[in-house]
Amino acid sequence: MSTIHAEKPFIPPNSPPSPAGSVPPPHMPTADADELESPLARLTPEQLEQLGREFDAIHDEVFADLGDRDSRYIRSTIKLHRQLVLAARAMLLGSRYKPLWFAGTASLSIAKILENMEIGHNVMHGQWDWMNDPDINSQSWDWDTASPADAWRHSHNYEHHTFTNIRGKDRDLGYEIMRIDPHQKWHPVYLLQPFYNLLLMGFFEWGVAFHDLNFDAIHAGEKSKEQLVEELKAIGLKARRQVVKDYVAFPLLAAALAGAVQVAKSRRAMSRAGTRPRGTDPVTESQVRATSPAARGIGAAAGRAYKSTLTADFTANIVRNIWAYSIIFCGHFPDQTYTFSQSEVAEETRGGWYVRQLLGSANIEGGPLFHFIAGNLSFQVEHHLYPDMPSSRYAEIAPRVRDVCHRYGLPYNTGPFSKQLGNVQRTILRLAFPGGKARRKPGPYRPS
Repeated sequence: MSTIHAEKPFIPPNSPPSPAGSVPPPHMPTADADELESPLARLTPEQLEQLGREFDAIHDEVFADLGDRDSRYIRSTIKLHRQLVLAARAMLLGSRYKPLWFAGTASLSIAKILENMEIGHNVMHGQWDWMNDPDINSQSWDWDTASPADAWRHSHNYEHHTFTNIRGKDRDLGYEIMRIDPHQKWHPVYLLQPFYNLLLMGFFEWGVAFHDLNFDAIHAGEKSKEQLVEELKAIGLKARRQVVKDYVAFPLLAAALAGAVQVAKSRRAMSRAGTRPRGTDPVTESQVRATSPAARGIGAAAGRAYKSTLTADFTANIVRNIWAYSIIFCGHFPDQTYTFSQSEVAEETRGGWYVRQLLGSANIEGGPLFHFIAGNLSFQVEHHLYPDMPSSRYAEIAPRVRDVCHRYGLPYNTGPFSKQLGNVQRTILRLAFPGGKARRKPGPYRPS
């Protein structure tokens, strides 16, 4: 297992207010005439301090109210996931029949999405640790994805949620392989990013797993060979489990059942054809297998079942990867999100941390079912403000977050799924080439 310690995100404490009448330092470099001013620069230290208290109050009020309905929510979600898996596996035993293949694949895809987004991601964020349930706990939970739990908690919970959108600190900005911000220095390899972006979309879980290794630390010699080997072993163990489960064990089970059904059919057919003389023993399985046409039929049925179940499992994994990629990229990389230099957040207060989370995240609009299968990460703004809050509460607090944005003149980044995903793909394509400027950002939130 990986030896990485799973740190929790760091939220800086309140700093003492600046003297009355003092001018806050600029938070965005002004050397570049094309540079967009961050809303951080328009807030005084006093405003940031008060904003921090208001956001703290939302957090504390929700956590004081957590109880039975919240625990019922996560337990019922886990139960639903397991029921979907059982239904999918039962249907895929007959996957050689197209209706069962489509129904089983759809059920398994939804189950994998639910397990990955609403359960695994959120449980490992510690959102349900308050329940003190040893089975639903951030340190004991593992998920059906290629990333080892310890490595993911380090790279995501700690690095990403602590250093959100800080250039040179947040390795999730482009996942170290894509240029998604004009501040990133262009390199000819980025000309290929529209193509390997498609690969990342289909095999997202594997991209995240290898991203967790931190290749920059490896190249800089900051990670020992022993640690690297341990982390590669952990990824290999997760890969073996998924390959054996999805591409060996369940396809073999379906093949065995299809073969057994074909044996029974052949036995009945031989009996009806009169191949068993009156008074002799019933046709045995060995006799059926000894008849070459029957043997070929059994082998063909088993082979079709194996192949159809394997393709169903592969399809479900691809669907899950594309969905996770889409939700996560929409929440982080649309044009309206801001990135930050290390200097402008060097003396960040708690209120400043909250504002950075607001500016570095984007929501996706949709109905309750959409938010549910998105793991409520469609409320990415609320998630970044409160990564340890149960995801089922994000829809409730969203109006209060928007109210804070309205009163402090801050943007509240949100938009339809098609628009957000389209903006992301446009950015990836545009910044594959040299140059590029930051696009216009949304203005302060105004209630509709």
